[in-house]
Amino acid sequence: MFLVGVELKARQGLCIRDSLSELAELVSTAGGKVVGEGVQRLERPVAATYLGKGKAEEFAERCRLEGVDTVVFDDELTPAQSRNLERVFACKVLDRTDLILDIFAQRARTREGKLQVELARLGHLLPRLTRYWSHLSRQKGGIGMRGGEGESQLESDRRKVQERIDRLKVELGEVRRQRTTQRQGRQRSQWPLASLVGYTNAGKTTLFNALTGAESLEEDKLFATLDPMTRRLRLPTNQNILLSDTVGFIRKLPHGLVEAFKATLEEVVNADLLLHVVDVSHDQAEIQVEAVHAVLEEIGAAEKPVLLVLNKVDRLGSGVGIPFWTGRFPGAVAVSARTREGFPGLLAELGCRLRPVRDFVEVEVPHRESAAMARLRALGQVVEEAYDGDVARFKVRLPPHARIEFAPFIVRDL
Repeated sequence: MFLVGVELKARQGLCIRDSLSELAELVSTAGGKVVGEGVQRLERPVAATYLGKGKAEEFAERCRLEGVDTVVFDDELTPAQSRNLERVFACKVLDRTDLILDIFAQRARTREGKLQVELARLGHLLPRLTRYWSHLSRQKGGIGMRGGEGESQLESDRRKVQERIDRLKVELGEVRRQRTTQRQGRQRSQWPLASLVGYTNAGKTTLFNALTGAESLEEDKLFATLDPMTRRLRLPTNQNILLSDTVGFIRKLPHGLVEAFKATLEEVVNADLLLHVVDVSHDQAEIQVEAVHAVLEEIGAAEKPVLLVLNKVDRLGSGVGIPFWTGRFPGAVAVSARTREGFPGLLAELGCRLRPVRDFVEVEVPHRESAAMARLRALGQVVEEAYDGDVARFKVRLPPHARIEFAPFIVRDL
């Protein structure tokens, strides 16, 4: 594959080389091989071919000499630009959105994920439909024929795609209702929800597995995890929370993809706390943080409480250490999902950030009530305990809903 990037004057501050490097990673993840790249500086994109005509012909000649069968543009192309460029390059032309959608199609495993990917792909395809046959013949008219005399093959294709999009939206509406029901069931347990968010390949899934004992797929690739997963996490404060792993974000994330994945991203919007995982070993870490903030704003989660988790500190070289990053992002927690370095601090911070309103009470439980003592430890956070005389005395923080259960043993409020 041959990569093409355009350095626009309006994007000053964004390095085109870094963007093309990320595009090369996307190509590798999709199973392709990069054989070359080209860059042009422009004031603004050319309406017909995005590139200038001369530069497009220059890149096309390079592609012919190197036997390239696919050209990938770093930006989204209009349908007309794609068709014109395919004529110039005489091969398949894709843009960043096409590539990301292809990766998502490969990665989707669950029914929900497959529905969301198909919806995004068809939404991207609809305005780009061209005839897949060598004609644009008219269908035969008559009673019962949709469109009647005069409907072209292209119009028929568009109608079928639109009908499929409508069906997918109905099915995804059912998925959203199921997720709402599941969320209501979780809320009955009064456990707070924390969602992992971050740039793709920041180590979210590795951290999720290390904290919860789950076995989600971990790969050093972009978008290794696509389908969301939620697991219980028990904190040292004897508090249960729900931790959710979500799809990774990326710069220039297609808007249509965000729209299609709203059912999944609702886990982020409804979370009590977002754990923003950052790969501090990456040389573009700060730019990635800004990209994640942009996506959070787009999905309506910009005002959510955020705990910044500085991951992969075990990979930091001697030049830039942990103090630099904690100074750059005050309040952040530095960890390594691989080595579990910094986990005690992360769990303690989670306990503080997600601490529910609890009743601090003194409880006296007869020694014979061993089941009540076990239940007390399971539900509450025992601060102090003593076993003098005929009863065991506890100073404990209890969730409000457990107060009725332990009412016979409560001596006083503290």
